[in-house]
Amino acid sequence: MDRVIRVAAVDDDRMLLEGLDAWLSPVADLRLVRVASTVEQLLREPTEPADVVLLDLVLRDGSEAAQNVRRLVAAGRRVLVLSVWARPDQVVATFAAGCSGYVTKDHDLAALAAAVREVAAGRPVFSSELAFACLGDERPTRPRLSPRERGVLLAYASGMTLTATARHLGIKPETARTYLDRVKAKYHDLGRPSRTKLDLAARVREDRLQTG
Repeated sequence: MDRVIRVAAVDDDRMLLEGLDAWLSPVADLRLVRVASTVEQLLREPTEPADVVLLDLVLRDGSEAAQNVRRLVAAGRRVLVLSVWARPDQVVATFAAGCSGYVTKDHDLAALAAAVREVAAGRPVFSSELAFACLGDERPTRPRLSPRERGVLLAYASGMTLTATARHLGIKPETARTYLDRVKAKYHDLGRPSRTKLDLAARVREDRLQTG
């Protein structure tokens, strides 16, 4: 028999987790070794390491999906995202963060098991439906920032406080806050984390933004 693939699941739907346990138990080469309601809980209470983590896209703790993927990948896990949505921006964002696959929850057990096996083998899982949806998505992966929004982003992400950013640009702190909120909203609409200063610094690096 092929090696057993150890699976963990992060989802805050207890009924779904219990169903998943029963669902996978007859599958000889897959074994559910850990469930958690948040990524924080999964990483804080390590048990038997998982080969593949099934990650729900939207969790009640308010965590960003892409950030959850990054944390799991940094911990050495391969991630298969599960979602009721096939939103192109979320698909792009989670793959950019390092996930190995994205499957919608309307698939049956055979399809999920096949996806887990592909991810465990180091192969990406990306359904034809999701590929078609992403091809039809005309939104850019980088937000369109005005010169003032760009200036606030660069100054603030460099480590300045919002007050120092405003002083640097010769504007009022409340005006700087307005521009910063617009920047965050534009990144959020693209499914890219923008909640903290560290998030914004990462977006500056990824987009290779420079002054001038």
